[in-house]
Amino acid sequence: MRAVVTVVGKDKTGIIAKISSFLAERGVNIVDISQTILEEFFAMIMLVDITNSNIQLSVLSEECSELGKEIGMSVHVQHEEIFNAMHSV
Repeated sequence: MRAVVTVVGKDKTGIIAKISSFLAERGVNIVDISQTILEEFFAMIMLVDITNSNIQLSVLSEECSELGKEIGMSVHVQHEEIFNAMHSV
């Protein structure tokens, strides 16, 4: 099963490291990643594979949201199918 992780907020050192380490600890594999900096804002989208993850998607989503609060970023996780449905009109 795949999911889309989005990270947005003020740019700071270590964002990619924190998010990728957090996901790796939970058995989540990053399949693809794109990130950019728009002036002082950081934006990242990751396609991840949660097939071998040790937690359910709903729990991962909650934990990522909490991590986002801790690091001052907005972090959201959506199942790939929901993301695709929202963008296929």
